[in-house]
Amino acid sequence: MSRTNYGNETETVTKSPFRIFVNQIGYCPDSKKTAVMNFPCENFQIIDRKGTCRYQGKAMRFGYDKNAGDTVYQADFSDFCKKGTYRIVALDETSAEFCIAESVYDGVFFDITKAFYYLRCGCGLDEKYAGIYSHGTCHTSRAFVYDDRQTELDVTGGWHDAGDYGRYVTAGSCAAAHLLYAYKLFPTVFKKQKLNIPEEGDLPDLLAECRYELEFLMKMQREDGGVYHKVTTMRHAPFIMPEDDREPLYLFAVSSMATADCGAVCALASGIYEKYDSEFSKRLRQTAEKSCRWLDNNPAFIGFQNPDDCNTGEYGEEDDASNRFWIYAEMYALTGDPAYHDRMKKALTNEFSLTAMGYTQLGGLGALAYLLCGQKTDQALTNRFTDHFHREAERLKSVADNSGYGCAMEEQNFTWGSNMTLLAHGMVFAISDYLNRDCTYKNYAAAQLNYLLGVNPTGYSYVTGNGEFRCNYPHLRPAHVDGIDECIPGMVSGGPNRTPCDPDAERLIPKGTPPMKCYADHVGCYSLNEITIYWNSPAVFLLGYLCCKD
Repeated sequence: MSRTNYGNETETVTKSPFRIFVNQIGYCPDSKKTAVMNFPCENFQIIDRKGTCRYQGKAMRFGYDKNAGDTVYQADFSDFCKKGTYRIVALDETSAEFCIAESVYDGVFFDITKAFYYLRCGCGLDEKYAGIYSHGTCHTSRAFVYDDRQTELDVTGGWHDAGDYGRYVTAGSCAAAHLLYAYKLFPTVFKKQKLNIPEEGDLPDLLAECRYELEFLMKMQREDGGVYHKVTTMRHAPFIMPEDDREPLYLFAVSSMATADCGAVCALASGIYEKYDSEFSKRLRQTAEKSCRWLDNNPAFIGFQNPDDCNTGEYGEEDDASNRFWIYAEMYALTGDPAYHDRMKKALTNEFSLTAMGYTQLGGLGALAYLLCGQKTDQALTNRFTDHFHREAERLKSVADNSGYGCAMEEQNFTWGSNMTLLAHGMVFAISDYLNRDCTYKNYAAAQLNYLLGVNPTGYSYVTGNGEFRCNYPHLRPAHVDGIDECIPGMVSGGPNRTPCDPDAERLIPKGTPPMKCYADHVGCYSLNEITIYWNSPAVFLLGYLCCKD
């Protein structure tokens, strides 16, 4: 794959050479294994690298998949468990290569988790850890408070949020929470995982990476407990390397969402890090307590809108009900203080999803905090939260059963960042299984990963560096200007968007294209092909579940 120039209007987007869609990374031997075809087919074979047939099977007609715009056929080869590297052939078509192995996810799991290191801000990426993707130190200047230009603060650190170089508290808190809950639910997986990042004493590598973001989040809190919504330059940087972005940094107004989210993730982290670093744990708890005091003193919703002279990400929300619920649930889980339990129940008088875990709706994280806490809980609330996860898992199971690709997504889910929604649905399957102590939904969780890695009608693996036919041109500044043909590995693309809303996407996606096919691997298509930390984080969670043997 060779890199092309951003903005070249004559550029075409490569179409998949495959019409037999497989998870291009592969399958565990004992898992359900299904390939999908978009052409009539009765018989299929699995061949090894020498072309020798190792398995023969019958494909079954599934029917018309509206979101894909195809009549699809499914090739189930779940009973073929021999470890090796293979392709599927049917008629004159051949699939991408895939593996069957116990450790089949290890490489992609490493890449998707390591991706956070490549997005570190406020430091250089050393060749020892970043290899060919190393770069110089970036964004170390002090930031001006937008409403008080005489005040400058040190807010270095954290992760670049997405394709741009902004750092946003609500997005960062959500991503860190996904990672911390992955560690909390599946600790044995992450205690063994080595990411080749700068060491942090005895901390597991995932916790060391999360600490880098948490240190930044604590810097974003004012003395009165309010938390600045974001720190960015006034305008998005052009396509330059991060160390070349030297425009002034600005801290933008405090919001109640940022204050709640920062406090919530710090409360969650405080309990996790206490066994490793009691002083750090104490600082996290103090940050969370200050956030709670600010929220108590500011009970009304304080949202955020960009000032007229700023065009960086806004991350606005319509209310802060789920944010407040989340922080009070985390604080009760951490402290057992009944006052937080009362505040949590008061927040529940508002209507919001108790399974959503994206940056705009966080009720699922609050419910999970309560279900996992070691404090005395209200049995009625426990039952209510558990039931919500189980009923949502059942709903998503029905959606997946009605998709030829096993995808638990409805038409309206194919919006900007659809792969985040897909992976969050995978998280629901995983959490429901965790709460029920069984594997009822494991195949459904795995099917969402299969879709991400190639079992979809575009044929793409939506993870850079992974798969024979993979996205390679995401909307990500350093990846496009570093002079390296192969993109930084492990970045999850936003994925298909049925309402593409950037000029390149509008040019490249014909009107009437089915939702699942509204995708182009093009750097200019930020509404289809950007990356963000909170699209990678649910993928880490899902892989943690699928790799957990406990």
